[in-house]
Amino acid sequence: MRADLLTDAVEGLDEALGAVDGFDQVLVGGLLRPQPAQAVGLAALADAVAGSPLAGRVAEAAEKSAAGAADEDHYLALAAARSALLGSVHDALVARVEEAVGRPRAEEPAATADGAEHPVNLLMATRGWLCDVARAGWQGIDHELIGGAAPVVTAMLPEPGLRRLATLLDGFAAELAASCPGATLERMPVRRWADLWSRAMLLTLPGADRATAVAEATGRLLPLGVDLHEHATAVQAQVHAVFEPADGGTPRLVRAGVSAPKPDTVVGAGLWQLLRPHMSLLAAVSEGRAMELDAMPVTAEGDLIWDDARATQGEPAEPFTTARVALPTAAAAPVAPVDRHPARIAVPVLLEGYAVEDAGEGVAFRVAGERLAVGTGRVPAAGPLTADAVASSAACLGLLRWDAGQFLLQPLAVERTVRKKAVAVHAGAWAGGTADKAGVRAEKAATDAVNVLRERAGRLLRK
Repeated sequence: MRADLLTDAVEGLDEALGAVDGFDQVLVGGLLRPQPAQAVGLAALADAVAGSPLAGRVAEAAEKSAAGAADEDHYLALAAARSALLGSVHDALVARVEEAVGRPRAEEPAATADGAEHPVNLLMATRGWLCDVARAGWQGIDHELIGGAAPVVTAMLPEPGLRRLATLLDGFAAELAASCPGATLERMPVRRWADLWSRAMLLTLPGADRATAVAEATGRLLPLGVDLHEHATAVQAQVHAVFEPADGGTPRLVRAGVSAPKPDTVVGAGLWQLLRPHMSLLAAVSEGRAMELDAMPVTAEGDLIWDDARATQGEPAEPFTTARVALPTAAAAPVAPVDRHPARIAVPVLLEGYAVEDAGEGVAFRVAGERLAVGTGRVPAAGPLTADAVASSAACLGLLRWDAGQFLLQPLAVERTVRKKAVAVHAGAWAGGTADKAGVRAEKAATDAVNVLRERAGRLLRK
């Protein structure tokens, strides 16, 4: 891997992110009575897209917003401009990563599938609430304003095609409600809230939330590792893998995800108990096996719509062997325009021959003379992989991400030498169950917690 490409400056990146940051500060104070500093941020956003098809609409929207006379269409244009800038940053960073790892790039665009039209009144109600939030700004939010999202979310949930937007809106409103009143906030996640606001605004456009076209995948699936995402009330496991088509076509990078609601008392290894019943792939990950797929639905963006009935357990397939043999030639899937954002970047890579640095600022790898930060804080507690194991490793299989202005490696597995033998340690080793002593203890503790919760729930239902 050409690590120097990951540290070299990307032309135009700072300017694009600067325009985004300027607009995000506009949302802090709100657009009801814009101040001169906010007008500057709006003008900078318009200048940043001056050479694009959005130029005219965004220039008008910036002018109207600076005068406090913007309507919903103007706010939608501003959200589109912000998303377009972050999309361009995403594309530039992905191009840099592909050049660094020398991996083939998928040329075909992500086609959209036909879908049913959604009730326009619900989309307009959502957009109206989001515009009210933008007028108030993060400093002006209160419980009365945020509470206006609840009936809209309730009305959208019965509509399958609107659940993506409903879930986003519900989570966004919950975060804002937990921070009310905004006037008392000393710190706020400015970039995150602006991301959620602009994405929700775009999803109010009819057809914006349509899924990409779905095809069928038949062939061999070779797991690389599991990325676990945990929230107080939900958990998701995303398996990154290489798919080898049965017809001998080009290997592809794909993902398979499973999610489940959870009580906030279930943590650590207990999370796997919530996920296992929904996806047999987790057992294959733990056992180091491939899976044979038969007409498994897959989107144009490389997301498998998992169905256990279409998958059978295959031969042993060690992830580091897969990474050394199959990963270099696996092509990445295209990304739909609405999903292009730097935070979405997660490129599987294998690093070997690096030196480990631990200077009190966290673990980093020195690769070909370049320093690459390692996100050991992203390693889940629901597995045997630890920061110490990463620091003593000789090979690392992970996801290359973009975080806080730099590329960062999130470890999925490492190889280390124990008693003169190479031993692999995987973050998802306990996904399908384990005989590891630490894993067994953690599983038992989680089982006890789940049993207590079920018994209490049953008592409440009997009353």
